[in-house]
Amino acid sequence: MEEGDSPVRRWEDLDIDILVKILQSFDIFELSAGLAHVCSTWRLACRDQLLWKTLDLSVLKSNFIKIPFEPYVYVDCQSDKTLTSLLKICLNLSSGNILTLIFHYKLYVSDNQLTYTAERCPRLKRLVMPAWNRIKKTGICRAIRMWEDLESLTMPSIANPPYVMEEIARSCKNFAELKIMGPCDIFFASTLVSFLPNLKVLSVRCTILSKPALLTILDGLTKLEVLNISHCVITEDPPPAPKKILAELDESILEKTSRLCKFLTCMSDSCIMCQRTRNDEGLMRWYKYEEDFWKVDEVKSLAI
Repeated sequence: MEEGDSPVRRWEDLDIDILVKILQSFDIFELSAGLAHVCSTWRLACRDQLLWKTLDLSVLKSNFIKIPFEPYVYVDCQSDKTLTSLLKICLNLSSGNILTLIFHYKLYVSDNQLTYTAERCPRLKRLVMPAWNRIKKTGICRAIRMWEDLESLTMPSIANPPYVMEEIARSCKNFAELKIMGPCDIFFASTLVSFLPNLKVLSVRCTILSKPALLTILDGLTKLEVLNISHCVITEDPPPAPKKILAELDESILEKTSRLCKFLTCMSDSCIMCQRTRNDEGLMRWYKYEEDFWKVDEVKSLAI
């Protein structure tokens, strides 16, 4: 450097704490695709635990077609390879520090991908589940057993929920929050009461919910503090009885909800979200609406 020239600093000489602050403005695709490979200093910064408290894969969806037999979807090979590659890079950089893991509900994760993820996220506290189609009972139960610190779960509807709830009850002693993105019938409600009696927060918004199922929840979940049934279609009787939709909640329900710290409900004809639930007959077709519509929840801790 000649006399009078300003000193030239290289990016790799930047204080690593400042570099980490800068890297927090990038998404996981930018971190994993290029930034971590610039130099050893940048790779070290990209491994900082501040960048990996949350692994948000909610913008990643599978390229798939529906098929008439199990698992009822066929996922394009390149789509699978992309997810596997991204998981390997991100989970390597995260060094086991991920506390929140968010999948898109149309991301069809395989058993191997879920197990691989679970093994490398041992400290996980919150999980937003992908679609169930390609995940077998052994796969999800094995993953749950590795997530002993799990406190919160958002899940798509599932045909046979008891084994999932039983595994959570057995393995996740701090579990407290559940969001169900689909119908919560009386069978599901009874399952929650049987296996998760200490549940504190429950959201079953934008779905069909029978009065008996709701009463089962209110009577059986005695530790429940927050219940969200916003924009639900509330029916008098459970299926397969003819649907008699309640225009408002009666006193027998309101009396039981009075003990809750927070009870969230909306049954308004003028509410767009209520209209959508009714138009979809309580089986919300999330793909028809805004891209991030499925991420919304009136319970702040369950919103994405």
